[in-house]
Amino acid sequence: MLEPQHAAPSKRGVSLFGRLAGAGGALCAGTGVAMAAYASHGVTGQAASWLQTAALFAFGHGAAVALLSALPARALRLLAMALLLVGMLLFSGSLAGAALLAWPTALAPFGGSLMMLGWLLLAIDLARG
Repeated sequence: MLEPQHAAPSKRGVSLFGRLAGAGGALCAGTGVAMAAYASHGVTGQAASWLQTAALFAFGHGAAVALLSALPARALRLLAMALLLVGMLLFSGSLAGAALLAWPTALAPFGGSLMMLGWLLLAIDLARG
């Protein structure tokens, strides 16, 4: 399978997309820690519940993308990482927005679906070896 041009490895062996996705994943994981702390100490009720859920998904998916970014770049893996990251941003962002700004949670199901698709594509990529 042909690798995308943007996936060319750098001098350190990780693609530009991989480095950016990894950095974004690490930032999302850190944001997840901050959201969990705020949910525990700064809000109550439904807002705390939404924020805890957003924090859980931001931390877990952010950490996963950060770790996956160190693996060799392959088209399906890069797509899976992108879906995990975008899905997590939509899902967690929708819930955090609802908790903090009274936004609707309409994007959460779409974000969740993207994360599920990302995990499926990652499983296929890893099974292919």
